[in-house]
Amino acid sequence: MNEKPLFPDLNSPPMPQRDETGPAQTNADGTVTVLGYKSIDGGHESTEPLGHVSAETAAEQPVRALILTGFGINCEEEFAAAYKLAGAEPTIVHLNQVLHGHISIHDYDILNFPGGFSFGDDLGSGVVLANKLRYRKNAEGRTLLDDIKEFIANGKFVMGICNGFQVLVKLGLLPNLSGNVTPEVTLTHNASGRYEDRWVRLKVNPKSNSPFLKGIDSMEVPVRHGEGRLIIKGEETLAQIEARALNCLAYTDFDGSPTDVYPHNPNGADLNCAGLTDITGQVFGLMPHPEAFLSLYNHPDWARRKRQNPGLSEEGDGLRLFRNIVEHVQSQRQTAATPQEARQFSS
Repeated sequence: MNEKPLFPDLNSPPMPQRDETGPAQTNADGTVTVLGYKSIDGGHESTEPLGHVSAETAAEQPVRALILTGFGINCEEEFAAAYKLAGAEPTIVHLNQVLHGHISIHDYDILNFPGGFSFGDDLGSGVVLANKLRYRKNAEGRTLLDDIKEFIANGKFVMGICNGFQVLVKLGLLPNLSGNVTPEVTLTHNASGRYEDRWVRLKVNPKSNSPFLKGIDSMEVPVRHGEGRLIIKGEETLAQIEARALNCLAYTDFDGSPTDVYPHNPNGADLNCAGLTDITGQVFGLMPHPEAFLSLYNHPDWARRKRQNPGLSEEGDGLRLFRNIVEHVQSQRQTAATPQEARQFSS
């Protein structure tokens, strides 16, 4: 009779729940309705029919961003919030829904690998998840990496942040100089020998061709990682990365100059590199977390900065990346939907 009542643990976030109401259904019109993987707020359930639309109709639809979760990924909600603020339609799904064919990445414009600790980083950050994407075959004998290569060949975009960046590097999608999707660089333990959780300043390589970074000169964002040190093996690989401006982001000091000095460069990365793109600019990955700086009020120094500059924008630096890629996809759609004759006349 003296037992204490059991109250919910308010320190633990609610866990996502799988919708177990039934299998995927084939509708009369041939479309497939799939069950959603419920996010915490229930705002990103994927229950819409899979299907394809004409270029004209597609130009009027919101940009669709697919965000993977599960197996220790834990930044999917921030990712979704960023895309929503940027005007896109985010959908969070468990990786298994894609692997088992319930969701097709080809029905989306941007494929996203968030940060976290996939598979506990047991064999190294991103290694197990990268191997799962490379070797696990579906009923048709295809791997998800096969689908991702086709996704990129179709002109679509891939972004990985922190653990997602590690996955893209371990897969060989970044920098992919050879085009054979073979690992050419790696990300390993920070030179400091410890986990780094701090704000850093980044400078964008002005020669980068990635639409994610268009019009951005510099930004301030947080890092939180233990294995963010980019190692480039071989002078030839390093020279190619520099020559093609694939080292798209560099850690800088307070003067905005690229630096290898700790803690401005928190991990000791080669070329002071915080992010990479592939040759096409469609695949982009970075160690810092732009999705963690969507609002000025995310910054620990926001109050002083706002007092000094009352007109300071209330948007965080990280949001610009998401706005850029959403606007780029919208521009591509409008171009595709415009008749060729009209394009020639306007030019």
